[in-house]
Amino acid sequence: MAPVNGHVTVNGSLHPVLPGRQPGSDYDAGIVKDKAEDETGAGGAARRVTLRDVAKLAGVSHQTVSRAINDKGEIDPETRRRVLEAAKELRYRPSRFARGLVRPGAVTVGLIVPDVVNPFFPELIAGVIDAAQARGWQIVVASSQDDTSREPDLLRGLAGQVDAMIGYLFQTDDVITAAIEGVPLVVMNRRPAETIFAAVDLDVAPGVHAAVDHLVAQGHRRIGMLDCPPACDPARRSGFLAAMAAHDLPADAIVDVEQSMTGGETGLETLHAAHPGLTAVFAFNDLIALGAYRAIRRLGLDIPADLALVGFDGLTVGEILDPPLTTVHIDKRRMGELAVAQAQHLLDGTQPGPVFLETRLLVRGSA
Repeated sequence: MAPVNGHVTVNGSLHPVLPGRQPGSDYDAGIVKDKAEDETGAGGAARRVTLRDVAKLAGVSHQTVSRAINDKGEIDPETRRRVLEAAKELRYRPSRFARGLVRPGAVTVGLIVPDVVNPFFPELIAGVIDAAQARGWQIVVASSQDDTSREPDLLRGLAGQVDAMIGYLFQTDDVITAAIEGVPLVVMNRRPAETIFAAVDLDVAPGVHAAVDHLVAQGHRRIGMLDCPPACDPARRSGFLAAMAAHDLPADAIVDVEQSMTGGETGLETLHAAHPGLTAVFAFNDLIALGAYRAIRRLGLDIPADLALVGFDGLTVGEILDPPLTTVHIDKRRMGELAVAQAQHLLDGTQPGPVFLETRLLVRGSA
């Protein structure tokens, strides 16, 4: 298995992966018979030879090294010979992951998401897998398990094993750049300053404005927000503040909560206690809204007569609530498809501009 934390999925099958390095294996087809030895980095720490090291010595790109080592037939013989000689000189060792799980010759893309339990991400992952399989690619999925500090290790762990990466990431651009080792990367739900990344971003403002406009049209003037800390996605709060200002309404009833049902539940109780005059609440996402839903019922309030509720994400589970949850809808499968298309551009040697996925209000019974 690859030395990544969280979980790994190959073409839809989820496997637990333990942290740490894996023992080596002989290089395929007798190209490199010796076990690759770790170099020693600063401070005496062992560092595994990567595709980037081989690319630097051979004077070619990371993608060219990957094609040469996997014998993909998309490289001239002289370049392939130079790459393999560089790999032998550096005693480069492909991982058991790359040799055992990935089909020889296939393009392999790593996908990193924050959470595989949150219902938002399985739909996104499905979109990535469908689009990748249509191209004959293979997908490896890893989860940071809602711990952003794991992202650099996940990126580094995958960087030497894949042709490109797609990430729903929260670390800063400079941290990400240092970790990806030159591997093409598509980021989601962000607008990176680094032009070396391709991006699929959400056009958040129209959906949030539509939600506030709808609540105001229903007669609501005191509207609160259950937000996630700014590191999650500041665009949703800024969109809410702008929409409230456009209606000349106060926007002082905002509580930051944990991104979970429990966070939504406790957050709604805190918000209601501090601002008992609220008649509507906009939640950062549907998961938080589900917890808020439960708290509203426990407080003995009616939805939407006493307190209207709007979520964000458009999770299918919102349809089975009574009344169903009004939400700002995101086409999560489409987001995954667009990310794969962006990765295709990078692998083809072009640098695509950012792609924006629209958000739209889906009116149901809760508001």
